[in-house]
Amino acid sequence: MKATEIKKDIYWVGAIDWAVRDFHGYVTPRGTTYNNYLLCDTEITLVDTVKHDFAELTIKNIQSLVDPAKIRHIVINHIEDDHVTSLDKILALAPDATIYITAKGKRGLDRFYDTSRWNITLVKTGDTLKTGRFTLTFIETPMLHWPDSMMTYVAEEKLLFSQDGFGQHLASAGRFDDEFVATASSAALDDAVLEYYANILMPFGVMVNKKLDEIGALGLEIDMIAPDHGVIWRENPGRVLDLYRGMASGRARCSVSIIYDTMWHSTEQMAVPIASGIRDEGLGVTVVKLRATPMSVAIKEFWKSRGSLIGSPTLNNILYPSVAELLTHLRGLRPRHRICGAFGSYGWAGGAVKEAYGEFERMGLEAVETGPQLMYKPSLEDEETCYQFGREFARRVREYHRQFAE
Repeated sequence: MKATEIKKDIYWVGAIDWAVRDFHGYVTPRGTTYNNYLLCDTEITLVDTVKHDFAELTIKNIQSLVDPAKIRHIVINHIEDDHVTSLDKILALAPDATIYITAKGKRGLDRFYDTSRWNITLVKTGDTLKTGRFTLTFIETPMLHWPDSMMTYVAEEKLLFSQDGFGQHLASAGRFDDEFVATASSAALDDAVLEYYANILMPFGVMVNKKLDEIGALGLEIDMIAPDHGVIWRENPGRVLDLYRGMASGRARCSVSIIYDTMWHSTEQMAVPIASGIRDEGLGVTVVKLRATPMSVAIKEFWKSRGSLIGSPTLNNILYPSVAELLTHLRGLRPRHRICGAFGSYGWAGGAVKEAYGEFERMGLEAVETGPQLMYKPSLEDEETCYQFGREFARRVREYHRQFAE
């Protein structure tokens, strides 16, 4: 894609990765983008770089606007590989540029490169850089989602460069939220935001809210949000701020996700009457089979619902491997304000359901009484037990959800 003007004299000069389908274990069926931005001011300024595979594309986009040797400032908001590993190639063309980065970012950058040959200025929240017409203000955002992270605000254009915050893994011909919605839907965009948050930023909800409060206290007017992945928010930046505020506070639907795997279909056959019981109690229910679903999608569905039921057969007295993997991911993501339960089948000995409840306890999640554990294939009587368990779980979810009603 060619360079795209997002505000007067401010350009997207990034790259679209249509082909990527795995992003550090996070499945990306819709690809992604590596966004970076060029400010064509009195002193030319580049905000972030791109993944090394796409260095030539961003350099070509920069060259379509200016001679890269004229770049005087390079702002590095985040040092993860997909944002910083073309920095050396750009500096080879702009040797006089000064890098602006947090102290923690500098320590990390030293692990990538020999930075002794570069001009580096350390910045912290409130520091500013005047490039001519534009004034850049730096805002440290540690652990959103790395220790080095920061955002950069351009006061004159009410523009926030938000690095990984407010992003999505979407490869799109449109650079802006309204362009994406015109060819897809607002629901699809919201879903991409939620999936990104659930798989990357879920552990940092408290810090997200604190940073949103801090941005509010700074009195920053935000007319556009330009993240390092996905579309740029120009039509309705307030929408993604509201979405983040809700997600960071643990907002969820009063619904249930059943996430399971099965060996010889017994656990799968239990999931069917459980789902019927939930539905007959008046709640929405989503059923996810792990081996047929990307893990990142299963995590998103878990996060969307106030209640989740985890189904697992017992294999060698413990959880089925795919279910154990899910719970390991969730333990690292540290979900809050969710209620859970577990069910499953076994052959000669159980163990999976007990282990699942142990994981719920380790995560500090609310849990209902132990769900049904059945030997081999469920009988008609067992199916009725599962149905009633589904109804009771739905009632518990509804009751638990009331304390979060807005």
